[in-house]
Amino acid sequence: MAPAESIPLDEIRAAQKRISDVVYRTPLLRLNVDDAPAEIFLKLENLQPIGSFKLRGAANAILLAEEKRLTRGVWTASAGNMAQGVAWQARQMGLACTIVVPHLAAETKLAASRRLGGTIVKVPYDTWWQIFLSREYEGLDGLFVHPFADAGVMAGTGTIGLEILEDLPDVDAVVIPYGGGGLSCGIASALRALKPDTKVYACEVETAAPLAASLAAGAPQEIERVPSFVDGIGGVAVPPEMWPLASQLLDGSLVMTLAEVASAIRLLADRNCVIAEGAGATSVAAALAGKAGGGKVVCVVSGGNIDAGTLAKILQGDMP
Repeated sequence: MAPAESIPLDEIRAAQKRISDVVYRTPLLRLNVDDAPAEIFLKLENLQPIGSFKLRGAANAILLAEEKRLTRGVWTASAGNMAQGVAWQARQMGLACTIVVPHLAAETKLAASRRLGGTIVKVPYDTWWQIFLSREYEGLDGLFVHPFADAGVMAGTGTIGLEILEDLPDVDAVVIPYGGGGLSCGIASALRALKPDTKVYACEVETAAPLAASLAAGAPQEIERVPSFVDGIGGVAVPPEMWPLASQLLDGSLVMTLAEVASAIRLLADRNCVIAEGAGATSVAAALAGKAGGGKVVCVVSGGNIDAGTLAKILQGDMP
């Protein structure tokens, strides 16, 4: 399903019931820092069974599908985390699963997808990105689970917004890593329906920030993407079908440097014993920099699937 102008609250609540036996209701914990510019809380989606929020959307989209659409299996295009979400749910349901990945995808995430039964197909980055627009790849005709631009996927990720408001009703701002926009727009749909005065910010990394460029220009923009250890967010453009949602639902994009993200990864490990991948730590970096304002700020730690060597370098104070 293509996204509407926003994801209806009743669809998000239905998704919450539908996936309740699949996903964890993740905790909301205070960041153990005394001198922060806000009261910062961590929504720990890195604790999901696959180490990422992506299981919410993948499970909801597959469980919504008619049985006849699943006879040829399922497939997705993913750099790693949605791959694991789709593979996890496919294994639970006895379905064949194929994942098309960019040729430089992190091996840690690919190994996890294979372990869950996924078949990996590597393609050049530009070919991979085109799948998001065409929703097609030659030879694959099962159910395509779009990693972000799908109403069922966003309804699944919107359940995070419901949980945040249940645990912290007076939240002032929520900061969400921005890749394709499914996570931020799903959560924002829930927050706009239930607590519209809450600020909802996307966050990006300086090496790949198409949303910030698009918001500044007032229209979808393509940018030059520089690969980095922050591999879970950052594309070359804001897909046209996501622009109406992102521009309507989000209060802006907070762009962070690689050094700031690496520092946030170290701080999360040191103060809260939390392992976050680059994308998951970007929200924390933004809150620590004061970019989300004061009051009670929730940072969505979207995932924790980081390569061990990369993590070791960061913890030692080096830049991968």
